[in-house]
Amino acid sequence: MVTNVQSYFDLSGKKALVTGCNRGIGLAMAVALAEAGADIVGVSGSLELSGSEVANQVTALERKFYPYRADLSDRNALYDLISRVKADHQVDILLNNAGTILRKPAAEHPDEYWDKVMSVNLDSPFILAREFGKDMLERGGGKIIFTCSLLSFQGGVTVPGYAASKGALASLVKALANEWASKGINVNGIAPGYISTDNTEALRNDPVRSRSILDRIPAARWGEADDFKGPAVFLASKAADYVHGTLLTVDGGWMGR
Repeated sequence: MVTNVQSYFDLSGKKALVTGCNRGIGLAMAVALAEAGADIVGVSGSLELSGSEVANQVTALERKFYPYRADLSDRNALYDLISRVKADHQVDILLNNAGTILRKPAAEHPDEYWDKVMSVNLDSPFILAREFGKDMLERGGGKIIFTCSLLSFQGGVTVPGYAASKGALASLVKALANEWASKGINVNGIAPGYISTDNTEALRNDPVRSRSILDRIPAARWGEADDFKGPAVFLASKAADYVHGTLLTVDGGWMGR
């Protein structure tokens, strides 16, 4: 029997567009939304159009998975993706998760690193939110979630483009929430801490940096992709109807230290 509280997290009949769904946090969140009842429109630059791990996990739950491959750093490819998705689907939940990180000290950080990171981490999430947000405004509701970062609050080391993009993304969450909260659209962010993913492999393989990071995390471990299942479902669901412009930090207590 489904209780009233459980029903708040039910996403049956919803369609969620998830970028960066092919691995790591994005894959875990896409599967979590499917576990809650949503069908998934999956986007990644490396996504197999059939037989991907995310597709297999979603369809095993008897939910539908619609794959789209697109390079989100390519503006033409991005607008083509938007046109194709709009032609085929009504997007109820937009999870802007795709991101990239390029490491180089600030004095040596080349334009192409800066431009690549900004296009993937900031430009494409805004354009996707704007274009699918228009449809949500017409329908009178929707959920938009951005994957932010601890570097939405802090500066990091040797990742100036990444830190700038994630800081701006946090402000974008608030800006969109200010405009759209009264229109029935919830805009929020999830800020991962230090998580065991491809993006942190270099840090985890550096014994000095890895030890210093673990020493500061009260939970005393690196986070895992599955730690984001609950937060994603919460922010995508009715349970978060009065949550606007918030960054939900999932960091093992890092920011409280």
